[in-house]
Amino acid sequence: MTKVLIIGAGHAGGSAAALLRQYGFEGEIVLAGQETAPPYQRPPLSKAWLKGEAGLEDLLLRPESFYAEQDIALRTGVTATAIDAGARTVTFADGTIEAYDVLILATGSTARKLAIPGADRPDLLELRTLDDAERLKAVVAPGKRLAVVGGGYVGLEAAASARALGAEAVVIERMDRVLARVASQPLSAFFTDLHKKHGVEILTGAEVAGFEEAGVRLADGTLIAADAVLVGVGAVACDDLARTAGLVCGDGVVVDAAARTSNPHIYAIGDVTRRPIPVHGGVMHRLESVPNALEQAKQAASAIVGRAAPAPEVPWFWSDQYDVKLQIAGVPFDADRQLVRGDPAGGAFSVFHLSGERIVAVEAVNAPADFMGGRLLIGKATPVDDALLADPAVSIKAVVKPQV
Repeated sequence: MTKVLIIGAGHAGGSAAALLRQYGFEGEIVLAGQETAPPYQRPPLSKAWLKGEAGLEDLLLRPESFYAEQDIALRTGVTATAIDAGARTVTFADGTIEAYDVLILATGSTARKLAIPGADRPDLLELRTLDDAERLKAVVAPGKRLAVVGGGYVGLEAAASARALGAEAVVIERMDRVLARVASQPLSAFFTDLHKKHGVEILTGAEVAGFEEAGVRLADGTLIAADAVLVGVGAVACDDLARTAGLVCGDGVVVDAAARTSNPHIYAIGDVTRRPIPVHGGVMHRLESVPNALEQAKQAASAIVGRAAPAPEVPWFWSDQYDVKLQIAGVPFDADRQLVRGDPAGGAFSVFHLSGERIVAVEAVNAPADFMGGRLLIGKATPVDDALLADPAVSIKAVVKPQV
């Protein structure tokens, strides 16, 4: 009987274990993770958890009893140190060795480190795990000032939560706008204004030179005073295990549309992978999102049990800041123009990214119909009429270009 060993007990790994049972797999399943908690949701860490609106039970993917009930051996607090692909074994830091017939790597990603003075200070904060969130929660309070280095989604969400808790917040971004790497200019402008209205100080074009006990030192000599510093400048794939095992890697573990690696007995899923995206012509990309983790968990579980491959999905993401819900579908790899639908000043609008006559991505702010409709049109590669799409009075269903 086949044994599946899953390394990484996050959203991807936990979902893969559950899906294997759901799809009828009757063999042995071992789910091993570094953290002591059972698989849990990470997005609430910068929002509901930080604000004290959610406890551990609210974050768990499934009740802890689920794993025993489904005969899934859950090993927490263990670190895999080596894969012997020939012998099909994994060695752990505690000296134990687990054999496998099929291995799934779901090792995720880790916070990118800055190579500047003070970057190794133990009081610097990041936000990837429950422990990280607990450390941050302990220092964010009325009368305190949080400095966030990096104007990405996690940093902005943390700043919003800090303001909700009565703390001051300053966001330091080296690019000329927040969200510069991941969002359009109209979206960056909207969120900059939103945060400023809530009392967050936004510093762009600001290069960090080092970290000190008193705060953050900029390249121009300015000291940004802070009681706590959160560094959120992106993430890198945790692919060391895969590399040393001889798997093909490149900005993550390279996998195919079934989440298979270059070794026929090893799959990889979630943040650690660089994968093809069928709805974008099969372009290889590393996605960091819960929907991606779930999609790849389905792909791997289906392949392992011999089930038909799931239909390709349109990548999607979300972010909640204050009372604003941002939903994004697609990735604008080959977009040749942008089109804004609605009025950003009114707090509800969308930015559509188009290539030729087709939508390739949509960023929807408090506009769920645009998000859902846009996601559908991206998946079907449906030609649209720009003039109709730009008019918010026209239903998203009615923007399809008539075919002659």
